[in-house]
Amino acid sequence: MLFGRFLELGVSTRDIGASVAFYEQLGFFQLPTTDTWSHPYGVVSDGRLCLGLHQSERASPTLTFVRPDLARHVHEIRAAGFEPHYARLGEADFHELQLREHSGHIVTLLEARTHLAAAHARLADSQCGYFAAFSLPALDYDQARAFWEHAGFVALGEQDEPYAHLSMTSDWLNLNLHRPRWLDAPVLVFTDPDMGARIAQLREQGHAFSRELPRAFDPARNALLEAPEGTLLLLLSADD
Repeated sequence: MLFGRFLELGVSTRDIGASVAFYEQLGFFQLPTTDTWSHPYGVVSDGRLCLGLHQSERASPTLTFVRPDLARHVHEIRAAGFEPHYARLGEADFHELQLREHSGHIVTLLEARTHLAAAHARLADSQCGYFAAFSLPALDYDQARAFWEHAGFVALGEQDEPYAHLSMTSDWLNLNLHRPRWLDAPVLVFTDPDMGARIAQLREQGHAFSRELPRAFDPARNALLEAPEGTLLLLLSADD
């Protein structure tokens, strides 16, 4: 894959403690991190998804990949039609590139991992259900499809359930592309056949759900959670 291996969905937070506490309450667990970043940084995972929580002003959210020997591959990346809008490639730097997809979504490429992989071999009992995909608003499906396919994702076609979207897959991450009129922000999508019971349990624990749940969904069986840093989690009732 041109971008390398998926590492994390990086998000910026003003209060990393509040963000970590929120995800731990949902059943996520923390992963050991390296000392790469000078700002407060933590990673939480449910065993399928890794969220990198950065207490700093940075692009957010950003799909972050690891491409070893990144500086040697910049020519290849540019030749494939991806022009970085940010590059840090000095001899003393931790090498990093940022690319911008047509709809404005950010992709970050790093030269090495910033958290340890071995710790997330187990699956957590996340109260959100099964992490299915990261869903991104896209005005032009053709442009978005071309970008992600060129990077190495495989388009599985347009689907109507559980909402209208174009599905893309790779070895480590599934992406959905949805229309902005359905939801104008990126969202983490979780599914479970008995999501209604999960939602009821989360409500009993004191979680407040967003009123921005798309109108097509029954709020008794589907819900939208907003993390302290603004990340949206869509909890959907889905068939086995």
